[in-house]
Amino acid sequence: QVQLVESGGGLVQAGESLRLSCGVSGSTLTLNAAGWYRQAPGKQRELVATIRSGSRTNYAESVKGRFAIARDNVANMVYLQMNSLKPEDTAVYYCTLGTFMGTSYYPASRWGQGTQVIVSS
Repeated sequence: QVQLVESGGGLVQAGESLRLSCGVSGSTLTLNAAGWYRQAPGKQRELVATIRSGSRTNYAESVKGRFAIARDNVANMVYLQMNSLKPEDTAVYYCTLGTFMGTSYYPASRWGQGTQVIVSS
């Protein structure tokens, strides 16, 4: 059974950086695409970044140029480097494994507990 454990969240000031980590167990990361979602209070869950098995990446417009997703297939880890953080980045962040159909990403794993990111102004 696939398990995903997110970590690395915290409270930072606007303009600072955080690096989120996601440990994957029960599946071989190499074979999967992965993605990071976030959910802010009172808002729908939003896809933030994806990375294909071949390491091609894609980002939501709101984070493009500030966030970077990466994967370590040996360590079975997925990362999200977040720079120049803004108060509107405040959310719970979740990682997933999934697949692509065309350009659309579909999460295929259970949701982990997420990691809270709070950005103060």
